[in-house]
Amino acid sequence: MIIQIISAVYNFLWGDLFAIPLPGGGSAGISLLVLLLIPTGIYFTIRTRVLPIRLFPEMLRLTVEKRTGERGNAISGLQTLIVSTATRVGMGNLVGVVAAISAGGAGAVFWMWISALLGSSTALVEAPLAQLYKEKDPLYGGYRGGPAYYIHAFVQRKLGGKKRRYSLVAVLFAISGLICWCGISQVISNSVSSAFENAFQVPPLYSTLLLVILAAVIVLRKNATVKVLDVLVPVMAGCYFLLTVVLVVKNAALLPSVFQRIFEEAFGLRQVVAGGFGAVLMNGVKRGLFSNEAGSGSAPCAAAAADVTHPAKAGLLQALGVFIDTIVICSCTALIMLVTPEENIAGLQGMDLLQASMQYHLGQFGVVFIALVLWLFSFSTFIGILFYARSNVAYLFGDNWVSQTGYKVLALVMLFIGGMATYTFVWDLGDVGIGLMTIFNIAVILPMSKEALGCLREYEGRLREQR
Repeated sequence: MIIQIISAVYNFLWGDLFAIPLPGGGSAGISLLVLLLIPTGIYFTIRTRVLPIRLFPEMLRLTVEKRTGERGNAISGLQTLIVSTATRVGMGNLVGVVAAISAGGAGAVFWMWISALLGSSTALVEAPLAQLYKEKDPLYGGYRGGPAYYIHAFVQRKLGGKKRRYSLVAVLFAISGLICWCGISQVISNSVSSAFENAFQVPPLYSTLLLVILAAVIVLRKNATVKVLDVLVPVMAGCYFLLTVVLVVKNAALLPSVFQRIFEEAFGLRQVVAGGFGAVLMNGVKRGLFSNEAGSGSAPCAAAAADVTHPAKAGLLQALGVFIDTIVICSCTALIMLVTPEENIAGLQGMDLLQASMQYHLGQFGVVFIALVLWLFSFSTFIGILFYARSNVAYLFGDNWVSQTGYKVLALVMLFIGGMATYTFVWDLGDVGIGLMTIFNIAVILPMSKEALGCLREYEGRLREQR
């Protein structure tokens, strides 16, 4: 029964809302989420006048900006970038990219790039709103916030300012987030146990238990999350990036044909005539959203915690996170698979496809390397999503350790279940949660965008004055 409900909601969010007829009898299916995300990204890209590109040097400068002062246990803008990067540069960069290419072909990579470029503008709006409506966190110290809080403020304002404990839309967003992160927890352990079984012939029980125990040691402690991610994320992302760059450079002669294939399959006549264009577009955008999270409302949960001197700084840092995730790391994963000869990966899907690619490039070391990297990426993703969950749990259940610990235990249970059973709907559960979050989030950030855009304009004005 539960699986049928999840499938029905998934089809409503990600299934074809309508189809555009194409030459040759095919059609391009457009889902509700694509219909929301792409126009929203285009709208914010126009309204910000392509700010992520214009202020890219400023984004980089903010990563090395020194904090002006410590306020309780508040964390810096760079630390919130690391937290959000932990979830972005994680499952989506390996499992998500593999899923996109498996289902949509090489052309899906192009649409992942487009979703990231447009999504960075959306991130510029989400994060400042999270900063503007953040609250002090009495349990963990510092600040907390995110879409549940600015949605609540928006609805309350629309109702004439009458104070109330809950707002229905904010509650639905918070619940959707918790559903999404439970789904991701299962995807994490399912992928890790599969990769370790392929690489080391380790039974799923052992790899899953190790993952759950280490995760529990960190997430059940009060403030260990950010400290662990501060060390883990730069090291794991840096090592993965360097190795993939070496492999890409080594196969540089193949890159022109790879990029040709990406663009041909993104727009090519073969996909249009075969009616597969919709699958290419859908899988690129869907996995792109799952990877970079822009528009979904996940990253603002981290952005709200930033102790920055101006809300726009949080937006610029989160836009940079989208760039790092998709344009850099996801592209590395995609190129590794696409420069592998077809005969080496024919008929393979999922992690088997990526591990076969790495085995071609690096032998058995490649299989082992991907298993270890996946473990680290998955571990950081799990820790990161539980940092996100703090705000939603607090909004729904108030500030108490019972509810905070209860959700962590539930996520750990989902982590264990996902590693032990090859559920076919674990991706659907995550997609359902992130899809619902996106609907509620976008429905509010569009009318609230005037505040965020004004904040960005003010910051740009300050930068011009300093020059």
